[in-house]
Amino acid sequence: MNSKVGLRDSNKFKWSFIFILIAMLFVAFFIGNARGTLEVGINRIIEVIKTNDGSPERLVIWNIRLPRMVLAALVGANLAMSGAILQGVMNNPLADPGIIGISSGAGLFGIIILVIFPEYQHLVPMAAFLGAMLAAVIIYSLAWKGGIQPTRIILAGVAVSALLGAGISAILVFYSDRVHGALTFMNGSLSSRSWPEVHTILPYTIIGIIVANIFAEKMNILILGDDIARGVGLNVEYTRLGFTALACLLAASAVSVVGLLGFVGLIVPHSIRLIIGNDYRYMMPTSALLGAILVMLSDTFARTIMSPVEIPVGIVMAILGVPFFLYLLRR
Repeated sequence: MNSKVGLRDSNKFKWSFIFILIAMLFVAFFIGNARGTLEVGINRIIEVIKTNDGSPERLVIWNIRLPRMVLAALVGANLAMSGAILQGVMNNPLADPGIIGISSGAGLFGIIILVIFPEYQHLVPMAAFLGAMLAAVIIYSLAWKGGIQPTRIILAGVAVSALLGAGISAILVFYSDRVHGALTFMNGSLSSRSWPEVHTILPYTIIGIIVANIFAEKMNILILGDDIARGVGLNVEYTRLGFTALACLLAASAVSVVGLLGFVGLIVPHSIRLIIGNDYRYMMPTSALLGAILVMLSDTFARTIMSPVEIPVGIVMAILGVPFFLYLLRR
């Protein structure tokens, strides 16, 4: 037992794990680009990416599969980092943007733009961020009672998520003639997504990765407890607020391009924690990598398992995530 703990805590093991995840990321990337109605070999994928020969493979890879895989990786990274941050801020392994209502807040504001004001579709990322932040503020307000308790956070989040979900349903009922585009948003789908969505989410991913890794040491202090954190001079409330805003930004950017994709932020950080421990200097990059791999493989499975019919990737993630959530509850 002690040898396992010692191995997990060694920097050599953690860096080896990072390199393994990078290799798995490339494997998932090539699987996603190779599989489909038109099967394409790895050598051919590399060739059509490098040269514009006007072939059918080039059109399929460059215009459909490549941007979709890149977008899946960015969405997975953002949701996984958001979940890791929320679990640290709330000191609760059950925290997840979808479960505690942050994704629902982003989804409600996104649906309002998509359904009621479609001419302002370019404002969806900003609206989603405002919705996520509003949901976070409401959850904190409801859960605050002389301090934050993990149980109150989860209960408040579930209640807020249910309320916001009812708001989304109400909009879809009142504007039933406009719900076609919103249905894929509700289920979390990468169908028909291409380079414009990649360009939308990429700046948020870059900012999120940089900021999360720069301030990872502050998160390591925060998870030790409020008293210890204050004892070493950390402004706990401002730090918690800043990390919550970052988590909301990451979750909202993902929701704005693919819709309500749940459980990534629950499964990935908890799995990473079991493997390499709770050091956020390593948790943030490994969570981003594993989140990217998970969404890429899940989307490839959803796209090919019943081809030519495509299943929204959100359904696949729910099939994976619900048993995992129940397992955590049992523990």
